[in-house]
Amino acid sequence: MYNNLNHVAVILDGNKRWAKKNNLTNNHGYLKGFENIRNLVEYSLSLKISHLTLYTLSSENYNRSSINVIYKIIYDNFSKIFDELLIKKGVKIKIFGKRENLPSKIIEIFEKIENLSSQNNALNLHIAFNYGFKDEIKNIVKKIKENSININLEDEKEIELLFYLGQIPDPDILIRTGGYQRLSNFIMYQLTYTELFFTKTLWPDFTEKEFKSIVDDYLKINRKYGL
Repeated sequence: MYNNLNHVAVILDGNKRWAKKNNLTNNHGYLKGFENIRNLVEYSLSLKISHLTLYTLSSENYNRSSINVIYKIIYDNFSKIFDELLIKKGVKIKIFGKRENLPSKIIEIFEKIENLSSQNNALNLHIAFNYGFKDEIKNIVKKIKENSININLEDEKEIELLFYLGQIPDPDILIRTGGYQRLSNFIMYQLTYTELFFTKTLWPDFTEKEFKSIVDDYLKINRKYGL
């Protein structure tokens, strides 16, 4: 039934609003959202989806005061949760976005997870952290200019290799939680023909039932390319 679904992308929005709604601290909101990533991976594994791409932190949000809360959650929980996904579930993890301004400890954690999971193949989990599409384009232009790279503009595969996600299939579905209906500078090259789904549900409250409902709605679409 789900063979036509290969790649799902999700913009995880609404952690702070969830915390405010429940009279909790932002730390509780981000932690609840962080834990729900594990749930989403479980849902995706159950549907035998090959690729799951998550927008966890935009480069625009990097300078917000809440970044230290996010760092602490990663320090305290990242290894435990993702080791479980790596060892028990066989998930391969790739984290993409700018790393130049991240703390060295965060970079070490990311690199360790990527290296340990490099041979896994149950699900490819791509995590956008400190990412922005405009930054990615600038980085590509800089790379071409500084390294005098010759690109065959008629070869789409050569172009794809310049992007963080490389040559993996474009997302079939993009889901954005939290109520806003915008792409927020997220992998826009790969979203050209992606089906967009927006839900008012705040990310920490997003459930397997809603995920599968969106997938079922997607499967009813007669997809066309062009106008």
